[in-house]
Amino acid sequence: AAVGIYGVISYGVTQRTREIGIRLALGSDARGVRDLVLRQGMRPAYLGAALGLVSAAVLTRFLRTILYQVAPLDWMTFLLVPIALLGVAAAAVLIPAVRASRVAPVEALRME
Repeated sequence: AAVGIYGVISYGVTQRTREIGIRLALGSDARGVRDLVLRQGMRPAYLGAALGLVSAAVLTRFLRTILYQVAPLDWMTFLLVPIALLGVAAAAVLIPAVRASRVAPVEALRME
């Protein structure tokens, strides 16, 4: 799941390199661009984590019979998994955003 999340989000941010170059060429600072990309990239991750937690809580009631020596609502799992996946999503957004914000605006506009 972590590799998939990283791949999808990183690809989406990489596709925005030209947009980031335009923002930088128009006078935005690199930090503002990174913050914008981070906020916009993390929005689906937060929504996915919330929907995943609710779905998992509902489905464990149906899967109770096949769970062996595990509580249906194991709080440690419900706490650590979303934190780990949100951390991966944050890295997936931040790493390409930082890389793209360091590209010279002229080079970003030339990219195809």
